[in-house]
Amino acid sequence: MPIIKWNPFWMDDEFENIFNTKLAAFPIDVYEKDGKVIAEAPIPCVDPKKIEVAIENEVLTIKSTEEQKSEVEEKNYFRKEIRHGSFCRSVRLPVPVQEEKAEANFKDGVLTISIPKAKEEKNKKSIKIKVEER
Repeated sequence: MPIIKWNPFWMDDEFENIFNTKLAAFPIDVYEKDGKVIAEAPIPCVDPKKIEVAIENEVLTIKSTEEQKSEVEEKNYFRKEIRHGSFCRSVRLPVPVQEEKAEANFKDGVLTISIPKAKEEKNKKSIKIKVEER
C-alpha cells in the first residue's frame, strides 16, 4: 500500500482548482475614533504612489495596478502564493462622511484612511408609503 503524504493545504488547493484563482481581496478594518471613520488595510510590498483611494456615495474603494513582468524566471515551485498585479477592494462606509476631507497615509505597509463623519441632518423625515392592494 502506498504512503500518502499529508497536505495541510489540501482545501486551499481544492478551492484554487474550483475557482481557478486565489482570493484577491485583502482585509480592511473600519472603525470610528474621535468623530472620524478610520479604515486600515495592510498592503505590504506595494508602492504607495501606485495606490488609488476614492470615496463616492459612501463607498470606499482602494485599488492599485502593478505591471507584471512578461518574462518569468522559471522556478521549481512547490507552492506559489505571492501575488503580483492589480487589486481592488470596495467597502460601504457605515455612516455618512465628509468625502472631500478624507486623508490617507501609508506607513510600514499599512494604509490608513481617515474620514470625518458628516453631521447628521436635523430634519430627517420619515415617509410612510401606503401599500395598495390590486
